[in-house]
Amino acid sequence: MAKLGTQPLIISVVGNDMAGDFLLKYWRSAGLCTDGILQVHDVATPVVSNVFDGSGELIAGIASVQAVETFLTPNWIYQFSRHISTAPLLMLDANLSPQSLQAACKIAYESGVPVLFEPVSVVKSSRIAPIAQHITCTSPNEIELVAMANALSTPGKYNFVKLEQCHNKTEAVDHLFEMLSPAMFFLLEKGIKLLLVTLGLNGVFICCKEHIDIMKDQRMCRMTALSAQLLEKLEGCFPPSALVNLSREGSSRTCVFHLPATTASVISLTGAGDCLVGGVLSSLCGGLDIMQSVAVGIATAKASVESEANIPAIFSAASIADEARKTLLSAKQIWCQ
Repeated sequence: MAKLGTQPLIISVVGNDMAGDFLLKYWRSAGLCTDGILQVHDVATPVVSNVFDGSGELIAGIASVQAVETFLTPNWIYQFSRHISTAPLLMLDANLSPQSLQAACKIAYESGVPVLFEPVSVVKSSRIAPIAQHITCTSPNEIELVAMANALSTPGKYNFVKLEQCHNKTEAVDHLFEMLSPAMFFLLEKGIKLLLVTLGLNGVFICCKEHIDIMKDQRMCRMTALSAQLLEKLEGCFPPSALVNLSREGSSRTCVFHLPATTASVISLTGAGDCLVGGVLSSLCGGLDIMQSVAVGIATAKASVESEANIPAIFSAASIADEARKTLLSAKQIWCQ
């Protein structure tokens, strides 16, 4: 997000070890405030080890993030109540303990700050259940979406069967919508206002009510040099055939849009999901609308998979704008009723 011109406050924990020292030094060199980072003695910095196949797809992963659950307590989070209550939005990930998730949601809810919930994994995605009524937006993949729906209903009620060896993009998207729409619509019924369902090479589904406006207080959004460039390039790009106004009041119609991923020369998929979410958050905070922000997120993810680093050293505003424009011009409304 910092590389996209946004200055987030990170509330997290690291150990007093080499990894912790490295991360603190890196964040400070990027100009980020580290006041929210708790450094604890005799604790290992949280790490995740992933195994990928020859095409760059994740096949296994081991996470050691116990320090997050143990030390990111409600008391630590409450110390940053003022920062949370004056933020344009709050992003939480499911590595937090249920108690800490509830504490952060309470602060945000009382201040009218929208909350994005990042599921992290299938197992931890179920932590949305006690806080679902406070979640504005969530960004699961297909199986995390189903796990979240099952956590809020009868286990096993929703399922997802992957379509094997489909070379037709339209057929693949139709199958995904057919499989995932029951879970998406159910989560909207439970109070979540916006779903960004990541579909890998098939792009993203945006599912929401027609009158959605997740950034309630636009005064908290700060236009950056990059977001101003992006807005200029993307204004009016959404296809004129899409008649839905996402900010229209008084409508209860449910809408689903598909934003395709653009073709990429994949080097590594590590970091793509984080870059997508970071691109969306930075864009929303910079004054872009939902469609534009998701398109920027997809473009940012493409830059990630085409880089050897998890996060590219530099993001080109022109390149991000061009890729986001392609995505918006190819976007389709696939459901509205």
